[in-house]
Amino acid sequence: MGRVDMKISVLTVCWNSAATIRHTIDSFLAQDHRDKELVVIDGNSSDETLSIVRSYPPDQIRLISEPDSGMYDALNKGLRLYTGDAVGVLNSDDCFHDRTALGRISAGLETADIVHGDLDFVEDHLSKRVVRRWRAAARPAKGFRTGWMPAHPTFYVKRKVTDAVGDFNTKYKVASDYDWMLRSIELHPFIVATVDGTLVDMMVGGKSTKNLSSTIHHNLEALQSRRMWLRSCLIDFALIAKPIRKVRQFIVR
Repeated sequence: MGRVDMKISVLTVCWNSAATIRHTIDSFLAQDHRDKELVVIDGNSSDETLSIVRSYPPDQIRLISEPDSGMYDALNKGLRLYTGDAVGVLNSDDCFHDRTALGRISAGLETADIVHGDLDFVEDHLSKRVVRRWRAAARPAKGFRTGWMPAHPTFYVKRKVTDAVGDFNTKYKVASDYDWMLRSIELHPFIVATVDGTLVDMMVGGKSTKNLSSTIHHNLEALQSRRMWLRSCLIDFALIAKPIRKVRQFIVR
């Protein structure tokens, strides 16, 4: 377990997420790490999302609901609102894998500035049928240039990281999380570590992976980020290596 005095904040962006957000909140409240908060940033939902969130006791859930300019604009609001010593993101259709996830994250952050871990892609949160497994690996010598990246839903950082890195870049529509992680790891001397075990169950069909067009769009935006910050070529090694690295994730054991 991590230090009891390390408060972990979790940001959940939602819009018309009534079908899934109860699973997300329940998995947060079940965490055995006691010093935690959930910040829900809602984009002015028109379904039952808000009534579901408001049905929970407010002592560990902070809610803001107003129009926004998309997921990354909402996450930037969350970065300004969270009160913890560390922060990460849990999507409104994802869940923590088990009740120990935040405790393991907190323990990792005792000796690191940034942690990330394993992620399972599941068909739904009732069957929990795994269709893809993302297994965390330590940063290779050339980092993001090799096609390596952490799984963003498992990515937790200390406050000094958010202070140094700043906002998500809203010019990217599907890869601003990639850009934010790249800036965190490649542009600063922060200590990065992996956390043992699966941290998050992620529903298939997310914004950057729901179809081939989305995947291509994500990879092209990721290339723009590398060209900006790493001075990559017009077509770099990671553009090919990044999708290839993910092929093994579909071999479910």
